[in-house]
Amino acid sequence: MPVDPADIAICLDDEVPPGPSGSAPMAAPIVQTSLFAFPDLQSLLDGLDAEHVTHVYTRGQNPTVETLERKLARLERGAACKCFASGMAAISAVMMGLLRSGDHILFVNHTYGPTLQLAAQLRRFGIEHDQLLDTDPDRVRAALRANTKLVWLESPGTMLCRTLDIEAIASLARAHGALSCIDNSWATPIYQKPLTLGVDIVVHSASKYIGGHSDVMAGAVVTGEELMRQIYYRAFLLNGGILAPFDAWLLLRGLRTLPARMRQHHDDGLRVAEFLRGHERVRRVFHPAFAERSPAHRTTLAGYSGLFSFELASDSFADVRRVIDAVRRFRIGVSWGGVESLIITPSRGTNAAQLDAQGIPRGLIRVSIGLEGADVLSDDLGNALRILAP
Repeated sequence: MPVDPADIAICLDDEVPPGPSGSAPMAAPIVQTSLFAFPDLQSLLDGLDAEHVTHVYTRGQNPTVETLERKLARLERGAACKCFASGMAAISAVMMGLLRSGDHILFVNHTYGPTLQLAAQLRRFGIEHDQLLDTDPDRVRAALRANTKLVWLESPGTMLCRTLDIEAIASLARAHGALSCIDNSWATPIYQKPLTLGVDIVVHSASKYIGGHSDVMAGAVVTGEELMRQIYYRAFLLNGGILAPFDAWLLLRGLRTLPARMRQHHDDGLRVAEFLRGHERVRRVFHPAFAERSPAHRTTLAGYSGLFSFELASDSFADVRRVIDAVRRFRIGVSWGGVESLIITPSRGTNAAQLDAQGIPRGLIRVSIGLEGADVLSDDLGNALRILAP
């Protein structure tokens, strides 16, 4: 799957100016400092009055982190970016920075579990929410309340990888007077740019594909200047969930290979998904490439990542466990987006009612396709599936 050459250039440009001799380092320097000194008191006071654009204290601004933020903003075609110590820190900052008591959040599609858990906690502060699993824009319109101030999207969504008509729903939110925010971690800015479709805010768990090596925790928010200023002063600066300079450097390193990695995740993910789609012990594969859409719902994905799920022909948790325990090349663990392949299930053997309420099959298994090679991974899954009765 081809990648926009402009995005490749952004990922490879570390924005390091040449030194006095004309040479420049190939990697951005790590400015490992907690604070910055000023030549006089007035300069410090001026900096404190504009801390969102001044190096005063690394809890606010840091040059290494800013390099990463500029690159992510450019990739998403946004005006401003702030990076955080985790994806949940980024999500928390959006909600706490932009909402107040009496507001309502509408979650559309299957949504990352901790995001919903955070929303449940916000009820203590007078912020309500609903989750809408029906992704039709007309149903979204009907679900909007008078006090809905934030429409939260995932596309593709958690576990079942269902896609949304992002442009239509963002337009509905704007007409209603609500902001729209989307978790774009699955597609990355390489394969989807929601801000160009009318979405107001994009969040990322940069621990996933952007980092890409399972060695850093990070999150990001990309939006316009005014919304970012509110998020910065109401949440980011006060909550303290900052990204450390060294972690920003790791993410800058990850960005260098992001286009190449996403191409292989796309190709190998599709090949493994096709293999599972034709397997007699698999009932269904949940991958955006195989989704049925209405004619009015055009896809906004320029490619696919390596994250998808499949449903066993059996609904037995014992069979789910047997298959997962039988793999050898896949690692069993949470998260996704790294170079190694991972496998997990939303089933715990005791939560069938919760799965049913979310419309998630009891025999669901989720895989994150890494860089080991499609044939190796297909063989591994095929061998694991053979332990099930035909």
